[in-house]
This record gives sequence, structure tokens and C-alpha cells, in this order.
Amino acid sequence: MLYEDLNDREKTILRSIVQQFILTASPVGSRNITKKFDVGVSPATVRNIMSDLEDSGFINHPHTSAGRIPTDKGYRYYVDALMEIQKLKNSDKGFIDKNLDQNLLETDEILKIASKLLSKITKQIACVTYPTLDNGILEKIQLVILSSTRLLAVVSIKSGFVKTMTLEFETELKSERLQKVESLLNERLNGLTFQEIRKTFKDRLSDIGENEKPIIRLFIDSVDKIFKGHKKEDKLLITGATNVIQQPEFDDPGKFQSVIELIEDKDIIIHIMDKKRVENNNSVLISIGSENEEEKFNEYSLITKEYTFGETSGTVGIIGPKRMEYSKVVAIVSYLGDMLSEVLTGNK
Repeated sequence: MLYEDLNDREKTILRSIVQQFILTASPVGSRNITKKFDVGVSPATVRNIMSDLEDSGFINHPHTSAGRIPTDKGYRYYVDALMEIQKLKNSDKGFIDKNLDQNLLETDEILKIASKLLSKITKQIACVTYPTLDNGILEKIQLVILSSTRLLAVVSIKSGFVKTMTLEFETELKSERLQKVESLLNERLNGLTFQEIRKTFKDRLSDIGENEKPIIRLFIDSVDKIFKGHKKEDKLLITGATNVIQQPEFDDPGKFQSVIELIEDKDIIIHIMDKKRVENNNSVLISIGSENEEEKFNEYSLITKEYTFGETSGTVGIIGPKRMEYSKVVAIVSYLGDMLSEVLTGNK
């Protein structure tokens, strides 16, 4: 049975099963559907339709129950063809607007607030990745002496994002030499993307004088660290793990442990979030269970949206059980992603 082959009755029954299972976390029976929903047919007819839906892979029949639960295919059909996205409550909008409208905050703090807001409103695990900086355009480099052998490089990109890095120097730093190097770096690198700088840095600074060579050599050795995004472990904010642990699906200690392992494996989450950002095209993406290429995600759904920050971008999203209130969560993720872009752009 292809998706388009579902008739109106089958669509109604599948929608009812998904909505009831999301609400109760209990398998849904035919009598339950006829009592709770105005489906216009008898329990016997509902049973027959449910049998057809099961044969076609849209619902499952747990061994311990007479009821049915949605499969990944059933959830996918629901979000693609049956779900009506809820209008975001004014109270939720106001809560997001109020907490994100803080012009004096640094980008880092705004992203942390966004992650906390998202987990609080959705009651799921919220994930926010920092902007990817490969396409970030260098605006200015400042070099600050911290001690006789330690140097702070402050790198600003045009979107307003600032990155700092401490560099260790073997001999004593002279402030006049440092100023000259700072001028050279700004003169030759300003307006280039981080990616371009990493590829061409050595060539662009090949003709510098002997006095500046030791400092430039330090930059050559550190160019991949300075002109790249965050370290993987620092690139992701995760908030609200306790929200998922409280869901009925995770009463089992084994499943509880799986949540902990998932959260600890940031590399997997970053990989998937980055992939979704590339696929995103400024829309909300929903990945359900087995659609996620990583086995650890087979029991979860991921809802993501790209946010933009000048020429850079990151991803905001939630991870939660497949049994989640998709229509509500999609609206929240979409709004918060758009607001994050707006606030970050306003904070330039």
C-alpha cells in the first residue's frame, strides 16, 4: 500500500492511533478509538482497518496487548500527510521573545538561553550547535600580550561572532613586533573566509621580515585551530536530559542507560545536526527512528531548524521519543530558530 493509496477511513484511523498513542503511551485498541474519536464506523470495522494498516507496516501489534502502536512508517505518514501544525501559543511566543531579547548579551550566552528555552517549552532534549565558521569572513584580528610568553588572539568575523585563543610563545614577546604582526595579519587576511585563510595563510605571509618570523611561525603552526570553529566537544549545547528520562518509554533501566549514552556521544549528535543543517534549506526537518543513520537514534525522533548568523549558520533542534507531540514541537522549533536568527543579526 503506497502512501497515496490510503483512503479517508484509513487516514482517520491512523491519525487517531498516532494521536492517542502520543497522548497515553499505551497501545490503542479499536474500542478506544470509537469512544475517543468520531470516526463514524463500528469497532469491528475499525479492527479490520487496523489489520490492513498493520499489514501495510503503518502500525505494530505489541505481543502483550490487543492494541496497536505506530511504526516509524506510520509516524512518517502522520507528519507528512495527516498532521496539522499547531499555532504557537501567545504565552510561548512571549516567553521566547522576552528571554531572547537581551541586546547586551554575547552570542555564546544567547545560544545557551535558546537551548534552555527550547527544552523547557518542549519538555524534550534541546540541542544547539554553534555556527560553522568556514564561511565566516574575517573582519579583524587583535593580538594582546597576556604575559612575556603568552599571547591572546581575538578573531572577529563580520557576522559579529568573536573567537579567542591563547598561544604560547617560547621567547619573550615584544609589543612593537606584535603590533607590526597584527597590522600585517589584518592587511593580508581581512575579507577572506576562514576556509581561505587556512588554505593560503603560509603563502600570504611568506615575505615577512626576520623580526616578525617567529610570531608568524606560531600562527602557521596554529592556523587550523585559530581559523576553525569550536572543538567538537565545545560545539554542542545540550539541555533537558531529565525531560526525556521522565517519559514512560524510559522506565526500563536499559532504556534509561541508552539516553545517558546518547547524550554523552556528542560526536554522533553533532554529525547528525550538521548533516541536517546542510539538508535544511531553511525548513524544519523531522527524522524519525530508523530514518536516522545512527543506531543509537533508532528510538528517537529529531526535529531541527537552521538558524543563520551573517554568513555563518548553526542548528537548533530537539531529540525526544518517537511518541512526541509533533504538531506542537515543530511550531516551537520553527519559531525559536527564526527568532534566534533575528536576535543574533540584531546583535551584530
